[in-house]
Amino acid sequence: MMNSLKNKMVLGAMAVILPLISLPVLAQGAVKEEFRWLTFAVFGSIIALTMYVTYVAAKRVKTAKDFYTAGGGITGIQNGWAIAGDYLSAASFLGIAGLISIWGYDGFMYSVGWLVAYITVLLVMAEPCRNIGKYTLPDMLAYRNDPRKVRIVGALSVVTVSTFYLTAQMVGGGVLVKTLIGIDYEVSVIAVGVLMLGYVLFGGMVATTWVQIIKAALLVTASIVMVILVWSQYGFFGDFLTAVVGDPKVQARVAQILGDAAKNMTPEELGQRFLEPGLLFKAPIDQISLGMALVFGTAGMPHILMRFFTVPTAQEARKSVVWAMAIIGGFYVLTLFLGMGAAMKVGPDAIRSIDPGGNMANPLLAQALGGGPDSLLGNFMLAFVSAVAFATIVAVVAGLVLAAASAIAHDLYVGVIKKCARRRLPPSSSAASPSPSASPPRARTSPIWWPWPLPWRLRRTSPASS
Repeated sequence: MMNSLKNKMVLGAMAVILPLISLPVLAQGAVKEEFRWLTFAVFGSIIALTMYVTYVAAKRVKTAKDFYTAGGGITGIQNGWAIAGDYLSAASFLGIAGLISIWGYDGFMYSVGWLVAYITVLLVMAEPCRNIGKYTLPDMLAYRNDPRKVRIVGALSVVTVSTFYLTAQMVGGGVLVKTLIGIDYEVSVIAVGVLMLGYVLFGGMVATTWVQIIKAALLVTASIVMVILVWSQYGFFGDFLTAVVGDPKVQARVAQILGDAAKNMTPEELGQRFLEPGLLFKAPIDQISLGMALVFGTAGMPHILMRFFTVPTAQEARKSVVWAMAIIGGFYVLTLFLGMGAAMKVGPDAIRSIDPGGNMANPLLAQALGGGPDSLLGNFMLAFVSAVAFATIVAVVAGLVLAAASAIAHDLYVGVIKKCARRRLPPSSSAASPSPSASPPRARTSPIWWPWPLPWRLRRTSPASS
């Protein structure tokens, strides 16, 4: 059995790597041909590490609970790092830094919004998810409502959200690999999909958890190293912002955005405008809409909420959210220095020439901090940061696929289709005649904390009163 599993994982890894090294037609990449071997080596190392973790984790998956919730044996600290790894997606690492490097202060609003949004998860969602849920979010909703209807609606909601989120992550992975390695976009997306399926199919939640922990540690480490290098060149907080205001590339970008309105402004005023709101979001309603989307969207992410089912107690669930908020909050503060540093060190125009959305700001900043596109260290740093970003995408995609798979398999098939089939069995069947030794179903007697104001449903039932 284990040899068969090992062979399948080897074949899966080969299915990812072979297209990356044997495709004859290469797209235009950001790495020179002479340094492309370094990119392959770093990417291959990260993929090999995560696949080995998946292979080890697969040995621990014995039951459905192990597959969906890691057996409920993840500690609060471990789950906090895993939540951070699941939460800090490609949008956080690549997208926010790119927005800040191109749009200044308005780009940083995404960092603030996502951090504040997690308070909703902490106060409203974390504890009831752990107390009521078993595998999925519809488990929690079905506890006090019509199970069949809730499971259908909940599963469709989870699949819909996961599909849209999954599409963005897959596109980001394809663009990243295409830009850095030179692989065609279609092959890049297929490679990301095959690798993601390997994590989920072989290791389930155990493998996904540890891949997310490793990815979060690599992401935080790479960000801290890059911020320290940026500080060494431009100074700490006060001096750093002064350098941003006086940078010619930043001033030219603001003048480009403002157009004719910039003709009567001094260079210092243009630079100061980069640190003020209004370049991207022109009206207050834009900020309000963004804030609502970030807060309510975060509270409904199925792959994030699913992580609260992996801890043994509600106390560990709260601990995991506190750890996740500390890690996520620290990272989002670093995005300010990464984005602004990329605007000064690389330049908004150079970033947009590689990717119009600015998603290559962090990798290009790493390359510039290491010595530029012609240096070995610069290309190594670019390859490492890009590989971490790639691991970020794959880890998030794995969590999304696991959430969608659990919704389809557990909620729709087991909770709806299979139960309906059992109800249609004739009375003479064995399924309708339980053995005398079978234990009768127990009443739900444990008190449950429900976060929404439903007083008529908060009565605690007991065997005496039922």
